[in-house]
Amino acid sequence: MKDKNDLPGKETDLYKRMRSHLYSKEQLLGEDSPFSELLQTMVNGMLSGEMDSFMLEQKASKKSNKRNGKSTKQVISEVGPLHIETPRDRNGHFNPELVEKRQKSLSSGLDDQIIALYAQGNSIEDVRRLLLKIYGVEISAGKISQITDKILPVIRDWQDRPLQEFYSVVYLDAIHFKVRHEGKYETRAFYTVYSIDWEGHRDLLGMYMQSSEGASRWNTVLKDLKRRGVEDILVICSDNLTGFTDVINDVFPASIVQKCIVHQVRNSLKYIEDKDRKKVVVDLRKIYTSLTREQAKLALDAFAVKWSDSYEYVVKQWTDNWDELVAFMDFPVEMRRMIYTTNPVEALHRIVRKIIKGKAAWVSDTALMKQIYLSLMHNEKSWRRKAYGWKSIQRDLLKQYPERIELYL
Repeated sequence: MKDKNDLPGKETDLYKRMRSHLYSKEQLLGEDSPFSELLQTMVNGMLSGEMDSFMLEQKASKKSNKRNGKSTKQVISEVGPLHIETPRDRNGHFNPELVEKRQKSLSSGLDDQIIALYAQGNSIEDVRRLLLKIYGVEISAGKISQITDKILPVIRDWQDRPLQEFYSVVYLDAIHFKVRHEGKYETRAFYTVYSIDWEGHRDLLGMYMQSSEGASRWNTVLKDLKRRGVEDILVICSDNLTGFTDVINDVFPASIVQKCIVHQVRNSLKYIEDKDRKKVVVDLRKIYTSLTREQAKLALDAFAVKWSDSYEYVVKQWTDNWDELVAFMDFPVEMRRMIYTTNPVEALHRIVRKIIKGKAAWVSDTALMKQIYLSLMHNEKSWRRKAYGWKSIQRDLLKQYPERIELYL
């Protein structure tokens, strides 16, 4: 008796091969899969149907035109490469909709898959191998690079987008990477600007690539923020880069500069002898955990009396940078935890390092920019969340800086 599920003629063989392929537990899709063959048959059939409709329209409008064979090409898809036969007409007026004349891939979300894989820190070669393994699709490295290049206009628009006039807090920090340039490894500094606006929303305002980090280069970054609409920043948190405060004051003279306490402690401990290290840490902690500037100054004076003979340079470090180190003590306790260190922007950098930690170097500046941008946007939920307890901070800031803040409300 004939199986009621069998299909007549040529389709019977395809149906049997599909059933056999399912039971084989082999990869479902790919170049040799009958499922891929079925899609290819459907696509070619639909293109033929488009030509039938086109020729009927030509006849109805009394235009002289005839079929003129078919052109063949291979397009990529999630189910593997498809061999497409596009019908032609003698006048060359037929434009298929399903697979257009110069289209090289079947619209199936494959481009999005490639960009998602790249955003997770995979190299171009990694993406190529994963596509072959997962989908059975063979795509050249050049084609993958072209697909990821589609994000470049998006990055340019993002880098140049208008910003708000006022920000409550802005964190400035740089992260370094290696790029191959003319056969040599060169360092690239990525300047990151991370913010909290008046409503407590966190955002990445920009990333700027330079050959190295320096105060003068930060001047260019800050001026670009101003060009894009930023008028005032209440607090700017930075590391202890020499000349940083002068650069900030030049562009945003009203901003309060808070130098990172964590960086300062780290620099102070750099040359402390092991036998004194724990004691110095305890005494330094008494300075930056004080409730007021006055208490902090007393703790610094006590530190100087105890350690000046052995570590005079440490005392000088704190004294020379005193106003920028204790600026956070003028703010509500809830806000102090947000601004006494650049940890928030360093946490952003850790996301990037974690994703692309296996990369030794990038082939170009453009490749580096693409992957960092995509990596951060792929993980934006982790850094775009709203600042905790911001409503109470808002109220305190309005009491403390009413005229300055109300100007932008």
